[in-house]
Amino acid sequence: MPASTHTVTNQPPPLVGYDIFAADPALTEAVDRHVSPEHSEAVRAELSELGLGAGSAEAQEWGRQANEVPPVLRTHDRYGNRIDEVDFHPAWHRLMDRAVGAGLTDAWSRPDGQLRRTAGFFVWSQVEAGHGCPVSMTHAAVPALRREPEVAAEWEPLLASHVYEPGLERPARAKAGAIAGMGMTEKQGGSDVRANTTVAVPLTGEGARSGEYTLRGHKWFCSAPMSDVFLVLAQVTGEGGADGGEEGLTCFLVPRVLPDGSRNTFRIQRLKDKLGNRSNASSEVEFDGTTWARRVGEVGRGVATIIEMVAATRLDCVTGSASLMRQAVAQASHHAAHRSAFGGLLADKPLMQNVLADLALESEAATVLTMRLASAFDAAHGGGENAEQERQLLRLALPAAKYWVTKRATPLAGEALECLGGNGYVEESGMPRLLRESPLNSIWEGSGNVQALDLLRALQRSPEALNAFLVETGHARGADHRLDAAMKDLLTELSDLEGIEARARRLVERMAQVLQGSLLVRYAPAAVADAFCASRLGGDWGAAFGTLPHTLDLAAIADRARPEVP
Repeated sequence: MPASTHTVTNQPPPLVGYDIFAADPALTEAVDRHVSPEHSEAVRAELSELGLGAGSAEAQEWGRQANEVPPVLRTHDRYGNRIDEVDFHPAWHRLMDRAVGAGLTDAWSRPDGQLRRTAGFFVWSQVEAGHGCPVSMTHAAVPALRREPEVAAEWEPLLASHVYEPGLERPARAKAGAIAGMGMTEKQGGSDVRANTTVAVPLTGEGARSGEYTLRGHKWFCSAPMSDVFLVLAQVTGEGGADGGEEGLTCFLVPRVLPDGSRNTFRIQRLKDKLGNRSNASSEVEFDGTTWARRVGEVGRGVATIIEMVAATRLDCVTGSASLMRQAVAQASHHAAHRSAFGGLLADKPLMQNVLADLALESEAATVLTMRLASAFDAAHGGGENAEQERQLLRLALPAAKYWVTKRATPLAGEALECLGGNGYVEESGMPRLLRESPLNSIWEGSGNVQALDLLRALQRSPEALNAFLVETGHARGADHRLDAAMKDLLTELSDLEGIEARARRLVERMAQVLQGSLLVRYAPAAVADAFCASRLGGDWGAAFGTLPHTLDLAAIADRARPEVP
């Protein structure tokens, strides 16, 4: 018999069976740095439990299945009745169950709630990113609902529940937990929500209560249409009724199932066929004039009502991109540590070390910035003596981070894929899914231009925000001459208002990098901080990853990013 030719050698083992949280020094150090000492032990135990689950072969298989078998829209049942339901693979529900059970929709009332929840979202999103959309919106809906205490009292316990209970068979108040979605944008407006044409008419007549409306219109992107409740924006026309004659864009709560158990009118027209994010249902929906809604916040103040929800979901965009970057770097460094070529391990080759170290720098910078933002959220909502300072910092730091970190995810994912060679281009590696997913967060909750313009508005309207940013970055002044020079150049840039809008992207990019550099100089190992300042701030860097100065301690940076698998 001829000898077998199919002997498998020189292939890395699967990256499974490890604690995703504990294997990430940048993340664990950031959690230790920002968490309250009295909660540190409990938070670390909580995140390690989630990290072990995320690193398991079982959870990784759930992620694969949820993307290979995407959701399916069922508009009618077998008898022709309109039902507007979305069917998901069981793996999706397992992912959601673990996310909700881990408290990823419960942050606003727990100690260190934003920090522990953001760290958990960072860890669990490395399993699969699509289900993070409803998790994020459920979490983020709470501050908007608090504009109406009566509405918040009914819905907040359900949204913050650690019980995942899908299905539309009964009203949410009869369930142990609920999931939220949102419908903001319309086909003619996109990010310009003030161009929305969906109309809200106050209910009139016997039994009508203040705050109750019917909606007529459409939503071009309605996220997670299988959810129990949605926050939407609509124009109040001033036609009278229980709320008088006020007009303008207003925020509304729209449940899928009404209190009496009947279905609210919520016509799902189709599911979007997207580049990535395949496991998650994004849809177009119609309201036919009988869709019941409850006003949240003041009439005409829809944007102001929804702004804290937007801030929370923007932080999740940063977190999601940082999480994706971390997983891409973990896969690339793991592969290089086990794959031999040209007489030795890839990880020991100087040029590959340069690539891996450069990727690791980008990932660590994104991680430390993400966790600093989460700690600022906790402080801003905590009412302490530095609450206002942290709130002002977020006015600039959040759009800057949303712009820059989400932009860096796509080139990083592409370079990490290349580290696996042809194996990385094959679906089984999981790298194509990361690459397809990577552009989403730069688009969701406002594209790059929207973030840049938001930051310019904050600069113009809130001088305190710039002061807070300068105080934060100033903590590292004098520690690195390249950081000091970058901060000086940034001040020069800010002092020149000529053509500021056309220069906005360049300004925001520099602000994000200066903030990242400040954090790394203060908290990261010397090799990491030195490499970041030399390349990102000092200009000793090429146009692609893997172009760091050769005199840096590249091996130490790359080794720090490689996950240790038992």
